[in-house]
Amino acid sequence: MNNILVTTDNKITTITINRPSKLNALNKETIAELSQAIDTAEEDHHTRVIILRGSGEKAFVAGADIAEFADFTPEQGKELAAHGQEILFNKVEKCSKPVIAAVNGFALGGGLELAMAAHFRIASDNARVGLPEVSLGVIPGYGGTQRLPQLVGKGRAMEMIMTAGMIDAGTAHSYGLVNHVVTQEELIPTCEKIAGKIMRNSPVALGAAIDAVNAGFVDGVDGYQAEIDCFRASFSTDDFKEGTTAFLEKRKADF
Repeated sequence: MNNILVTTDNKITTITINRPSKLNALNKETIAELSQAIDTAEEDHHTRVIILRGSGEKAFVAGADIAEFADFTPEQGKELAAHGQEILFNKVEKCSKPVIAAVNGFALGGGLELAMAAHFRIASDNARVGLPEVSLGVIPGYGGTQRLPQLVGKGRAMEMIMTAGMIDAGTAHSYGLVNHVVTQEELIPTCEKIAGKIMRNSPVALGAAIDAVNAGFVDGVDGYQAEIDCFRASFSTDDFKEGTTAFLEKRKADF
């Protein structure tokens, strides 16, 4: 791995985009490495929660590496967006293990799109987020036009995209774009604390809950029916047996 760092401790895998000289901008190689790291973490039985972060104090991810696509043809642009969504952004969203984005500093363009693909976001008080693509004569291509309205509503998303401006952490919190705002020093400890709460629960049920919630945002899919199907499937799992037995025996479940 040339552009990311991966560590696993206490069942938490932390994936760090490590291109500080480029403000952790996403190039093709970084996207491919992130895709591989997500696959590995999802398959690793020692991993229960994944934290995505950027190296340094200036940026989570300051955007895509514009130099890589400045001279692309329309077809190359289409392939760039489609491939990136398939191998990374959709993969993060659909990951069966909870993914938390720790947003420190700039999260712009592809960086905000990556954070939005995570299951939720914690921001430091120096965070600045936005989708500036229209200032470059293009639009967000890694799911930004879809996930931002889901999170903040159509009107606010339209304003953010059309102005190409940044909002600060407090505004992002008031919009519902991030769950919590903390100091830079508290960012990773807060993510780890929340991860600890998540890890008390059934990993099988967590994966099913992720599937059910995501289903409600897919065109043509009945989210309520998806919930019923996931609920039904839970009854056949060892985690269900352990969870209900532990409750009845008045002890903590051992998942």
